[in-house]
Amino acid sequence: MLRSLRQLYGKKLGASDGDIGHVKDFYFNDQQWAIRYVVADTGSWLSGRLVLISPHAFGNLHQDGDCLLVNLTRQQIENSPAIESHKPVSLQYQAYWDGVETWGVGGFPEAPPPPHLMPSKQASDDLHLQSTQALSGYPIQTSEGAIGHVIDFIMDDKSWAICHLVVETGHWYSHKEIVISPKHIDRISYEESKVFVNVSKEAILEAPQYHVSPLGETYGDTRNFD
Repeated sequence: MLRSLRQLYGKKLGASDGDIGHVKDFYFNDQQWAIRYVVADTGSWLSGRLVLISPHAFGNLHQDGDCLLVNLTRQQIENSPAIESHKPVSLQYQAYWDGVETWGVGGFPEAPPPPHLMPSKQASDDLHLQSTQALSGYPIQTSEGAIGHVIDFIMDDKSWAICHLVVETGHWYSHKEIVISPKHIDRISYEESKVFVNVSKEAILEAPQYHVSPLGETYGDTRNFD
């Protein structure tokens, strides 16, 4: 089943022996377009610590009422990797600039980003790790200019693959929500906070409307721009 990630933010998380917090974010690989981690906010239980949980611990995303079930114990959650161990590339980049003390003309740091944050052909997972929360709001950039912005991601809850990005186009009084397949995305620029696509403005504007139900299930036309 296709699920809206925006509808999963804030969902309670339940281990086999008790509650463990709620969903804070999702980290995905922007080459494979698959969810790598669920970011869990453990709240008062672990003093607000954020931990990373593999999708394998959720199986097919079973739900008990308003709670997502995790096939782990509270002890296993406590031993899960902390959020600091794997940061999305946008947050790595931000953390670097936040720590730079020498600033140049126009308020920009004089020093270039360190080598591990520069574009690389190395197959390091963290170089392609992105946060769905961080990407929400990124403008969609076509060759003819910006058209709309990212508001949601649609995931297959069996494979945990991201099938579509949901994009809001138009003005506040005439907005429309459409979907774009990852195959139409050329790249994500964390420096410019933009998503670059290989479809025209006209094709996006003419794309059919798409909807997400209050329960997080998706419906509507998922045709793309072929």
